[in-house]
Amino acid sequence: MYWYPLYAYVRRHGYSREDAEDLTQSFFARFLRKNYLEQLSKERGRFRSYLLGALKHFLANEWDKTRSQKRGGGVPALSLDWQQADTRYSVEPPDLLTPDKVYDRAWAVTLLERVVNRLRGEYSEGEKARQFEALKPLLMAGRGELQYAQPAAAAGMSEGTARVAVHRLRQRYRQLLREEVGLTLLDPAQAEEEVRALFAAFA
Repeated sequence: MYWYPLYAYVRRHGYSREDAEDLTQSFFARFLRKNYLEQLSKERGRFRSYLLGALKHFLANEWDKTRSQKRGGGVPALSLDWQQADTRYSVEPPDLLTPDKVYDRAWAVTLLERVVNRLRGEYSEGEKARQFEALKPLLMAGRGELQYAQPAAAAGMSEGTARVAVHRLRQRYRQLLREEVGLTLLDPAQAEEEVRALFAAFA
């Protein structure tokens, strides 16, 4: 879940694609080898902030050691889709966001994609799948932007039925979003604050 946001952070710092791949691989290998997860506590705050802090420390203190090795030497390879990552990074807003902002936005997009994929999985059978794909654009629309006629027709529903279906979809979407956010927190009480931070990443 976090590898692409960290990769995007490294890229925004000016590293080439190849160096960013090596850095991200090396960081995760070290993070897991040293079992830094044992150091997590509520007092250390959010996991995503802790992870970014660990990466910053790694970039400042460890990359020279890693770079002296042959590319990839001694570092276990992680099964990550680097081609997809570079394609995704190429559409990030150029030069408008700081590395920290790129990280936060990439984290938010990744989290929302996970929520939509979970929701799609719940509507994966037959007619439900078609209805989900037709109504999905209304999940994130503001109240003033909700236009039901075209999605309802595509879903084979009346507008009234589509309104009820979208209401239920949005309720389930919010529930899954809170669940996904909760998985990233040691303190569940921070969930609402973290949801606000997620949407602030798009501001």
